[in-house]
Amino acid sequence: MVMVSLRQLRYFLEVVDAGGFSAAAERLFVAQSALSRQISELERELQAVLLERSSKGVTLTPAGRTFLNEARRVLTELEGSVALTRSVARGEQGTVRLAHSSSVPFAGALPAALYAHLQANPGVSVDVSTLSSEQQQDEIEAGRIDLGLVRLPVLRPAASLVCEIISQERLLLLVPPGHALAREASVSVAALAAEPFVSLPHRERGGLSYRVAQLCQQHGFFPKAAVATSRKATLVNLVAAGFGVAIVPQSLAAMAGPDVRRVALDDANADSEIALLHRRDAGGLVMAVGEAMRAAIRAAASSGRLAGQ
Repeated sequence: MVMVSLRQLRYFLEVVDAGGFSAAAERLFVAQSALSRQISELERELQAVLLERSSKGVTLTPAGRTFLNEARRVLTELEGSVALTRSVARGEQGTVRLAHSSSVPFAGALPAALYAHLQANPGVSVDVSTLSSEQQQDEIEAGRIDLGLVRLPVLRPAASLVCEIISQERLLLLVPPGHALAREASVSVAALAAEPFVSLPHRERGGLSYRVAQLCQQHGFFPKAAVATSRKATLVNLVAAGFGVAIVPQSLAAMAGPDVRRVALDDANADSEIALLHRRDAGGLVMAVGEAMRAAIRAAASSGRLAGQ
């Protein structure tokens, strides 16, 4: 393997540009003997004479002319790589892979904030996908995604990741228009013990359905399954079709159409938390996008407009 150092490349270019060793040594603030030794070592490594020395200065050999062009190209590419790396580290350029749970709708404030961030940072792009909380953890640990927006709880939090709570939302009850509770201003969770729920928790996953089950169990019952269930945003459609009821965060309830009724829950702890997931060693590019998401969710949640409601 040829071992050519960046110092040797720069020294060689300086000797050529200066027209000789003496002038180049002055420009580089090094001893002429040290400069000459570096060029000699470079020629030995390349097994080629690059410079013809004379009392009048130096002249490039054919091999030297070829190497000059290649050396300039290598240093230009290296400088570009350094600039790109610094730009990515500052959050100015690159691609961020962002995932969100289906119970954290990517609507309203979130895409608006992302659009504003990308407009202000034209070198940045974002790839958005939907994954469960546990899948997001696995993908972030494996380096396949960079940021995650999850609905807590996460059942087996990964010690290698940061899980930062960034917002809390009230939970609401969704019922079909003709339901007995549709005209109520508010109901207690305990009053739902006999109702069929269109979403039940997965035994190996946390998220919204798990949080709802926790809330129901605090009132002495486990949610009864409807004949059709879903842990995805399609649960709103199941409620509209009359299969049963659902407890969802305000942001998800805001996306329901007029064929679903929203009823407040009068339980003080009927709430749900959103968290931001990322690696502990996440770079500036990732954290800049994360900050845009964090600020958007917090601002929108405080004004009740997380999903554009």
